Amino acid sequence: MTSALTLDAKAQQAAVEAVQATFERSTGFWTGVLRKLVRDPVAIVAGSVILLLILMAVFAPWLVPSDPYKTSMINRLKPIGTEGFPLGADELGRDMLSRLMVGARLSLFMGITPVLIAFVIGSAIGILAGYAGGWLNTIVMRTIDVLYAFPSVLLAIALSGALGAGIGNALLSLTIVFIPPIARVAESVTTQVRGRDFVEAARASGANGFTIVRVHVLGNVLGPIFVYATSLIAVSMILASGLSFLGLGVRPPEPEWGLMLNTLRTAIYSQPWIAALPGVMIFITSISFNLLSDSLRSAMDVKN
Repeated sequence: MTSALTLDAKAQQAAVEAVQATFERSTGFWTGVLRKLVRDPVAIVAGSVILLLILMAVFAPWLVPSDPYKTSMINRLKPIGTEGFPLGADELGRDMLSRLMVGARLSLFMGITPVLIAFVIGSAIGILAGYAGGWLNTIVMRTIDVLYAFPSVLLAIALSGALGAGIGNALLSLTIVFIPPIARVAESVTTQVRGRDFVEAARASGANGFTIVRVHVLGNVLGPIFVYATSLIAVSMILASGLSFLGLGVRPPEPEWGLMLNTLRTAIYSQPWIAALPGVMIFITSISFNLLSDSLRSAMDVKN
């Protein structure tokens, strides 16, 4: 009798373990996204490059081989590989390697900060307009359409020209440029989610609008908006460099890649490789952010 009970207990335990084995523990959404990114070699390479650039920018003051502001007309436009100047010297004899490393701080700051601010403001505007609908949606989105009708480059130049040169004004101009496209994406996604069954059920249960947006809408719309915003970082980098190139962004003698392109344009014939170095850094950074954004979009299964 005892042996029979023991066998029954073992059989039940084995059955329970078999049932548990058939159900894999479900992972969170962001955990699944991270696993897909880790398996993507393009995402790994692009993310590694961006991480190295950020680390270089953060620790640049302690890593630079020489003072990036120290001028020397004797060393003017020294070629690449010169002793003491591994990447040459600029038009004022300043070490290019040091200026490129320190310049990463302002370039990344000018490229990422406007997108982050525009992500917060644009998402709030788009989600409000998309969930409210009606006349509020019409007024908000038609106003956004007016700004969206202007090409981003021309709008950034016009705003920076009207506000004046400087980092703060350039940041404000770029933020205004990126708010309309992010708001349009946020409004479109929110309009789709607003008609879902779980939102209707929340309304029927008596939940107020703020609770519905916070609990049911935000979690479903922030992913696509975030993916789209990451794709704008590369555009922001190029626009910020363009404003500095035109003299509407960072002012000399601060090292910034776009400004360095401007000051080195006269050396394009005598030292073309040195003159191209800031452009190469802008290209590497922009393409890395673009590739990472594409990988993130694929990992999150966001359809355009």
